[in-house]
Amino acid sequence: MTAPTRQPLPASLYAETARPAPPETRLDGDRRTSVAIVGGGFTGLSTALHLAERGIEALVLEAHEPGWGASGRNGGQVNPGLKWEPDELEGAFGPERGGAMAALGGSAPDLVFDLIARHAIACEAIRGGTLRAAVNDRSERSVRASVEGWARRRAPVEWLDGPAAAAATGTEAYRGASLDRRGGSVNPLGYARGLAEAAIRAGATVASGAPVTRLAPAGTGWRLATPTGTVTADHVVLATNGYTDGLWPRLKATVAPVFSAIAATAPLPSEIAAAILPARPVLYEISARYAYYRLDADGRFLMGGRSVLRDSADPADYRGLVAHALELFPALRAAEWRQVWNGRVAVTADHLPHLHEPAPTLHIGLGYNGRGVAMATAMGRILADRVAGARPEDLPLPVTPITPMRFHPFWPIGVKTALAWGLMKERFGF
Repeated sequence: MTAPTRQPLPASLYAETARPAPPETRLDGDRRTSVAIVGGGFTGLSTALHLAERGIEALVLEAHEPGWGASGRNGGQVNPGLKWEPDELEGAFGPERGGAMAALGGSAPDLVFDLIARHAIACEAIRGGTLRAAVNDRSERSVRASVEGWARRRAPVEWLDGPAAAAATGTEAYRGASLDRRGGSVNPLGYARGLAEAAIRAGATVASGAPVTRLAPAGTGWRLATPTGTVTADHVVLATNGYTDGLWPRLKATVAPVFSAIAATAPLPSEIAAAILPARPVLYEISARYAYYRLDADGRFLMGGRSVLRDSADPADYRGLVAHALELFPALRAAEWRQVWNGRVAVTADHLPHLHEPAPTLHIGLGYNGRGVAMATAMGRILADRVAGARPEDLPLPVTPITPMRFHPFWPIGVKTALAWGLMKERFGF
């Protein structure tokens, strides 16, 4: 395997505005640790923090710098829930396991905002709720059913009809929307850097520029090789999500690394900013467009959605996002669109996060399907619990075998086909 070259942090709004990164640590020579964590995104950093708070030695090995991947490039939406609704989870996994999975998804934002408060993480945290917006009859039925399911579980979720949705969003484009008061937003790169600093203060080590090029058993533990040193560990956690490579056999084929894109304006004039999402919730559409948006703490409008399936900083690749924003909010025609960026989101075949243990003391968590701020943070706590001795049956997610997607090499064709088919069904109402 060729060692990846360390890459600078991609240009983005977050790279310009996030809190500074913590001081860097390099890995030079040989090192021993209780737990080696591969990947310095939300999953790995949360794992390290929760282990360190238990007094368990943890070393994060990050190929570039903390938050370099999707953790530092995403939409900044802290959304509750999994892709499956609670009733679907209980129907498929049973009341106990399915109920635990639903509770995990519903409470994940609480964990994020609790960590932010406990560790004084400066990351523009706003807990304005999450809006799920219905664009047609089909999505209205889906959103209403979701509200009813959560209401039976006494969650703070309510249905907003057309006029109420217009008041909450600033546009009359939607049939209605649900408001889930558990959600919110952060500057995700600032949050990732804050998690890294909190983990370091708690006793963990976070090494930058340390890509793991080889992982092999060593006695009852593991040996990890990097270009500048080696690590021997009792436990290994793989936390690479959308940037998973061939380090462990077949793992890369369990996720499709779909690209998501964001375009951001300069700070809007106060009269325009006040009319868009006035209570500062985040919003995502129940639509084949997969559009999502929010305003940040300084009144910038961030529009996200599907991307070209490659890294791109070309504004031409973001014209569709900007056009949709202007359809929703014509006042944005006066805005200056300053930054565009994208990154990989790990999508699983069943649209659920996956927890694997393909070998004793090797733990893997990945596949957040666009819910990574909250769910990756929660996954880190789960992985820490497991390393610390929790039984698999007591975890809120099932431990499952690594199962590659069928026809994984052709995932870009599948993604494009699914998107085109979804847009066609939405346009013609079938």
